[in-house]
Amino acid sequence: MSSGPPPQGEPRTHLEELIHGPVSASFLRTLRASLSDDSGPPGPDPADREPRLRRRLRRLADSLPPGRELLDRPEQLGALFGWAAVADPPLTMVLINHYLLALNSMDRLAPDHDLLKSRFGAMESGRAKGVFMITEVGLANSHLATRTTAEFDPVSREFVLDSPDPAAAKFTAGTLDDGPLIGTALARLVVAGADCGVFSFVVDLVDKDGLRPGVEMSDTIELSALPLDYAQFRFHNLRLPYEHWLRDSAVIDADGVFRDPLGSPDLRLQRTLCVGQVLWAVLPSALAAISRQSAVLALRYARRRRTQGRLAPGTPLLDYRTQQHGVLGALAEAFALTCAASRSLTVLAESGVAAGDGAVREVDGPMTFAPWSAVSRPLSAYKAHTVRAAARITADCQRHCGFSGHLDVNRLAAYHGFSRSFDAAGGDSQLIFFDLGRALLDEAPRPDEPAAGRPSPGSPDWWPSVLRSHEQRLTDRLRRLRDRSAPGADEFAVWNPLLSDAGELGETYAARLVADDVARAAADLGVRHPESSAAVSALAGLYGAVSARRLAGSLLTAGTLRSAEIRQLPAIVDRLCDRLLPHLGSLEEEFGYPQAVVGAPLGEPDFNSALAGSLGWHRGGPS
Repeated sequence: MSSGPPPQGEPRTHLEELIHGPVSASFLRTLRASLSDDSGPPGPDPADREPRLRRRLRRLADSLPPGRELLDRPEQLGALFGWAAVADPPLTMVLINHYLLALNSMDRLAPDHDLLKSRFGAMESGRAKGVFMITEVGLANSHLATRTTAEFDPVSREFVLDSPDPAAAKFTAGTLDDGPLIGTALARLVVAGADCGVFSFVVDLVDKDGLRPGVEMSDTIELSALPLDYAQFRFHNLRLPYEHWLRDSAVIDADGVFRDPLGSPDLRLQRTLCVGQVLWAVLPSALAAISRQSAVLALRYARRRRTQGRLAPGTPLLDYRTQQHGVLGALAEAFALTCAASRSLTVLAESGVAAGDGAVREVDGPMTFAPWSAVSRPLSAYKAHTVRAAARITADCQRHCGFSGHLDVNRLAAYHGFSRSFDAAGGDSQLIFFDLGRALLDEAPRPDEPAAGRPSPGSPDWWPSVLRSHEQRLTDRLRRLRDRSAPGADEFAVWNPLLSDAGELGETYAARLVADDVARAAADLGVRHPESSAAVSALAGLYGAVSARRLAGSLLTAGTLRSAEIRQLPAIVDRLCDRLLPHLGSLEEEFGYPQAVVGAPLGEPDFNSALAGSLGWHRGGPS
């Protein structure tokens, strides 16, 4: 297991900057110290859950730069969420709500921070926990039809926040215990009876005296995949001061007249949801980190676990080809997510959102199934792809670790639960793929890449070339299907039978982005660090080969690959695994996190003894 970042002044290893980002060694050491926990992973007692998470939140807030400074530094956010996800997945969900969504909404959309100075201070210090209140429980796609209302009172110049019925209840993680709770709630602004679009509002939910008047909260709802204290919240004539309206560039003048320079409900919703871009850009860092750590744990297990099967008694699991395909394939896919995570942070930095620009320029696509791809096509694609991939990687690593992989104490179950939870959270991944596929039809057709011009299978550039061709074939097919629709048919009649095809195209587009990132990173590392080129090239090639095997049905159906090419893939995977085997020691060191942060017995050199030593033992017999 990795011993952590190098001391100040020591040169970085060839993969460290890609893995942890261009942050200082001192920042990484701060993360290690803040996230090391001698008490081990969270236990099963829900009563200890919220106090523990609050303590860890305050500890991080005390040791890191102020929250608003972090939000302007994508590279530090990526490192923070990568390390936090490995250390404690539930804590990472708390940090996402607190920093990336609630505090970020206030930072980006409050035109005068001084008017919210006490709330900023409470949240940046960790004395108050922030939650983001967007999802309403009663309707699918509630982001597109927010029903919670904030009606402007022209006499008091306050807003009256109201849940019109139980179906409009907000769902988020929050409790009555252990400190103040501040929400950033999305609501439909109503001025003089007119719908003025969806904005965010700062809501004090819980203070030192308990639940605030006008706020109704349910009992805790358990969710075992990502254990937090979830609840539903409703509002009943809750009055909010004018400065709690995160109005951005909108205004209600002294005469009670509403003005919004954006001039469009869709553009206002897009702007309100601009914080999603930061979440989608940073979440891949967390997912890549838990995928790397899962692969390292599975690799450690496969190297040291000896099978007693009659075929070859005493042979390490890793000697079996099937185990190599699974474990080294997970390592390669984790490398791919690492490349995607690095690129998504670059996209965020280049967008201007992280620097506080965030101006709404042009909607990327139609808001048909969800608003997310219209807010940012590439970042929403990264979010959806990395979530699905991390869930698959962590599940595969669990399976390849047998019984040990399913023990909570070994963390793989928590990593898998975190990944699965975000398939719906942070923008439903399937809806993102639907919207991506639909939006791609509006682009000009591109010529298909001839198979004869492709790089050789197993090379880093082969898989991006295949996916470019596959994406174009799927686009052409979907366009033909759409164009066959009955003349005059409404949008639902046109798209309802095409959703599977649109989703497949959206997934392929996202996969192609990641494949391009892998090829780009492999070429860059090969030039700058020739000593690592063999391992990196093998990782990139293996990623493409195992991905092609997984998608063989789609590739064959579209005619992107022929059956003879598919039949060659197992031998290519074998060859790439052989090329990787001499480098596994260094890759394990590079990809893994310090044991003080991971805290899993499976990460110890002798994981059986480590597990036994963590347990209490009871012996029968005379006293």
